[in-house]
Amino acid sequence: MKNKCDKMDLDEASKKEKTHPPEIFYEPDNSLKNGYFTMFAEITKEIKNSRWLTLQLFKRDLLATYKQSFIGIFWVLILPLVSVLTFIVLNHSGIFTVGQLDVPYPLFAVWGLTFWQTFSTGLLAASNSLVKAGAMVVKINFSKKALVIASACQALIPLAVLSILSFLLCLVYGFLPTMWIILIPILALPLLILLLGLGLILALLNGIIRDIGNILAMLITFLLFLTPILYPLPKGGVLARISQLNPLYYLINLPRDLILFGKSPHWTGFIWSSVAALLAFLLCLAAFHLTETRVAERI
Repeated sequence: MKNKCDKMDLDEASKKEKTHPPEIFYEPDNSLKNGYFTMFAEITKEIKNSRWLTLQLFKRDLLATYKQSFIGIFWVLILPLVSVLTFIVLNHSGIFTVGQLDVPYPLFAVWGLTFWQTFSTGLLAASNSLVKAGAMVVKINFSKKALVIASACQALIPLAVLSILSFLLCLVYGFLPTMWIILIPILALPLLILLLGLGLILALLNGIIRDIGNILAMLITFLLFLTPILYPLPKGGVLARISQLNPLYYLINLPRDLILFGKSPHWTGFIWSSVAALLAFLLCLAAFHLTETRVAERI
């Protein structure tokens, strides 16, 4: 009798479960609950596990950019050369005076543009990475960081090509760079960290507001002329004060000074700018990681 009653109870419970399924509670994916150290450990592991995918995406983007182009990778040289020639013409015509330099002006300008082109190319590519891969982001579950990192690594192409061009230009002018030239990858590291951090957060914003891509292109052009790269730092005025607060000024001018002169007065600004770049990278990386699972909803 008891077994019969138990069986009836089980049948009733089964019917109730079919008509009223058990409640399931979902919690938002919040990595902060486990602490910051655990979160960054997860990020490091995720980036490590995605390194093969990142390499393949880098190769894909590289071939897509230059494969069907008649000029190919030499497009990397066009913008710097046009910019340098423009300032040379303005300087010789008296419209714009560069001032007295200890090196030929083309060397001063091209070495500055080597690091600037690295930053601008990587930042633009990273900010457009999620939008360009919209179908892939929606249909496939993978680490979105691999997309941004692969796109940001496009900055290594102008860094390598323009460094070789700048060195050859030094030989043409009979000017021998200092031994700091062999440390170009290390000198450019804080700049690369900054562009990757900004690229992560701008990729998210560009996915939500598509105007970000157009605004960023104009802003980079504006910053090129606002930052003393194609001309020395003014001795006074508003532009001089703005440049002293601009981390790009130190991250670009110190490597150029060391390569051309072997010394620089910008070590303090470079160190502080490097620390700011690292903090910006960590904050942007954490923000991207916390919102990565919702990226596909907005692309």
